[in-house]
Amino acid sequence: MNEHRLTVSRSTRYYTAGRPGREVWFVLHGYGQVAERFLTTCGPLDDGTRLIVAPEALSRFYVDRAHRIVGASWMTREDRGAEISDYVRYLDAVYREVLAAMAALPGGGGGAVHVLGFSQGAAAAARWLALGAARAERLILWGGEVPPDLDLDDATLVGRLSGLRVTFVAGRQDDYITEKILERDAVRLRRAGVPFGVVRFEGGHEIDATVLREVAGA
Repeated sequence: MNEHRLTVSRSTRYYTAGRPGREVWFVLHGYGQVAERFLTTCGPLDDGTRLIVAPEALSRFYVDRAHRIVGASWMTREDRGAEISDYVRYLDAVYREVLAAMAALPGGGGGAVHVLGFSQGAAAAARWLALGAARAERLILWGGEVPPDLDLDDATLVGRLSGLRVTFVAGRQDDYITEKILERDAVRLRRAGVPFGVVRFEGGHEIDATVLREVAGA
């Protein structure tokens, strides 16, 4: 049996809310979610001075047995290297399109770029800013981790991450991102010399509206 590879173009989508102003937020949903619903969850970011952009992961599937609910995934372990490369290129394309559209508006410009990833989207966000062409001021990993496959001995990659304000946000009752995982990531980032902050809240694996507003304003 021989494996063959083919690159094809395909259609995908992203959603936006708010309006161009002082900041642009790219928000990456978690496993089994879709961009439109996740953008609603991130509604507290819309204070009239931000554009919020929610790309949708490339792989959709039925979440329930009745096939009524559709979710999406950024990747699986199958052919993971190709899937990571695909979504990094895709997110770069969304980034370029959004910033070009903003630059074409009267007055031009765009504002500071922030990236928030939730759950599986946190790992996708970290890989994107470490491996892609996009540049951001801030990376928020909410209910997620720095993926173990990112080589924090790579000076170029570490340089990309060191230029960001990295913040972990995690609920104290989050069964996915435990104290052990947070401490593991803290040790990795300290050894690599990447500065970061941690925000904890009383809750689980979820976006808390009050905490989101506080983190966004920090």
